[in-house]
Amino acid sequence: MDLFGELEWRGLVYDATEGVRDVLARDKVTGYIGFDPTASSLHVGNLQVIIPLARMQRLGHRPIALVGGGTGLIGDPSGKTVERQLLTTDQVEANVAAIRRQLVRFLDFESTTAPATLVNNAEWLTKLTAIEFMRDVGKHFTVNAMLAKESVKRRIESADGITYTEFSYSLLQAYDFLELYDRHGCTLQMGGSDQWGNITAGMDLIRRVRGGKAHGLVLPLIATASGTKFGKTEAGTIWLDPNLTTPYQFYQFWLNVEDADAGKYLRFFTFLDRDQISELEAAGEREPEKRHPQRALAREVTRLVHGDTAVADAEAAAQALFADRVSSLGAAQIEQMLGGVPSSTIPLVAGGWLVTEFLTAAGVTKSKSEAQRLIKGGGIYVNDERVTDEKAQILPAQAIEGKLFVVRKGKREYFLVRIA
Repeated sequence: MDLFGELEWRGLVYDATEGVRDVLARDKVTGYIGFDPTASSLHVGNLQVIIPLARMQRLGHRPIALVGGGTGLIGDPSGKTVERQLLTTDQVEANVAAIRRQLVRFLDFESTTAPATLVNNAEWLTKLTAIEFMRDVGKHFTVNAMLAKESVKRRIESADGITYTEFSYSLLQAYDFLELYDRHGCTLQMGGSDQWGNITAGMDLIRRVRGGKAHGLVLPLIATASGTKFGKTEAGTIWLDPNLTTPYQFYQFWLNVEDADAGKYLRFFTFLDRDQISELEAAGEREPEKRHPQRALAREVTRLVHGDTAVADAEAAAQALFADRVSSLGAAQIEQMLGGVPSSTIPLVAGGWLVTEFLTAAGVTKSKSEAQRLIKGGGIYVNDERVTDEKAQILPAQAIEGKLFVVRKGKREYFLVRIA
């Protein structure tokens, strides 16, 4: 299948310029997607544009991943209601380096037929003088057209308005497209649907300055079935960096997506084909309690981002946790697995702690009376063992590897308690 057809059946074509379908079916093109280095890691939302780059390469086209070391010093106003906080040059450079390391998991830079390329727009933007920018770029755009862009209109109508810095962002991104057109023969830019105005600005600049033909294709912005922001949880953003979001938490994020979203996400975020996804959706309808689509989704995406070992570890940890065998795990594995749950540290007491005092000191309960009530109701477990006596002692020797306790309140509310 050609790239456009592949993206189309997966529901990933929100809009595209005229003729791009035919070009992608007929030619091998070079296309790019930009990544904004506003953080030290990419997050799950970025996968929606990373994976199309990988699909592009698998279908014989040449992908370029552009990391915005130059534009990152300004910040893209698209989709933002207030101006981004400006980062220092050192912060941007550190973020660019971290993002480079993540992108190499998805793209083949050693391919002999369609090698991927990684570029940093700081290479040309930081050398561009104000006079050159106004003469060579600015003169090709009218303020009228820039004011008509949706991202600009929303900000102008807001109380804070928009600064000249952000107002000029689309021209810098247009210049990126021109540079990639000149340097790499790049004729396609892809991105989220909020990038449409920036992409068409680059196409216009290529046409005006080089008389060339370029194309754009934008993907739909993701919304969950319940209306919550994709990639956000109570614990915060789901990052690709395992030090920010553990592989177990990453796996659980995908495992817990709503039934109404699972099929869509299998199309968006995995390389499973149409028949495989249809089979999983049918299995999900037959046995919704077994969450077949979600399990496949969690395995596939975790494997892409963290590798096979991470999948095996996450599934083993989940099995131990939900089979009440947490005490069979090591302290380091528990720390990774439950890194997102509430935690506290209590000082070592040689003789141990009265259980009600232990629960209160650890923040599991707000008071000793609440602890007593939960124990009487059978709702407190310490390292898999139900506590039935409100006068019981919790001993340091019971701590896993002498370091921590796993406390469960109710069916699935976990707490980590460390010993200082």
